[in-house]
Amino acid sequence: MPALLFSSRWSAAGLALLLFTAQLTGCTGGRTALFEGEVKPEWKEAALELPPLPVEKDLIPFQVSPGASAASYVDGRSLRLDSDGIVRFTLLVRAAGGAENLSYEGIRCETAERKLYAMGRAGSEWVLPRNAEWQRISDNSLNRQYAVLAKEFFCLPGSVLPTRDEILGALRNAASLR
Repeated sequence: MPALLFSSRWSAAGLALLLFTAQLTGCTGGRTALFEGEVKPEWKEAALELPPLPVEKDLIPFQVSPGASAASYVDGRSLRLDSDGIVRFTLLVRAAGGAENLSYEGIRCETAERKLYAMGRAGSEWVLPRNAEWQRISDNSLNRQYAVLAKEFFCLPGSVLPTRDEILGALRNAASLR
C-alpha cells in the first residue's frame, strides 16, 4: 500500500508540472528564446565567378609566421565579400626557390571554414579542383595562411564582417609594417 501511495503522489506532481509547462508555453507562444521568432534563412552559396588571374602590382603580401620561407600574397583586385557571407580571394604562395601556388579560395567566417574554388595553371588559366568541399580552418604550420587571413583580416573576433575596403586597408597596413 505505501508503494501505491508514493506512485499516486508522483503522478500528481508530474501532472502538475506538465500543466504548468503547458501554461507557460501558451504564454510564450511556444518560443523558448528571446529572438527565436526571427528565423534565419537557410544558407545558400552564391554561384562561382572566377576572377581574372592576378598581376604583380595587385598582390598584397601578408606574413604567415616570422620564420616562414615562402611569401604569401592576396590579390587585392580579386577580393570580394559576397552576400552569402563568404570572403573570396586569390592567394599566391611563392616559395623561396621561386615555385608558385596560385589558388582562388573562400573563407566562411560563420563556420570557420575554407574552400578551394580553383587553381591557377602556369599563370594562364583557372582549373577547377576535384574536391571542392568546405574544410575546417586549423591553425597548423601546413595551412597557417588561412588561419592568419581569417583571424587577422577577414573574420575579426567579436565583430561583424569588415567591408572589402577595410580588409584591403588592413592588409596594406600590415604589409607596410613588414
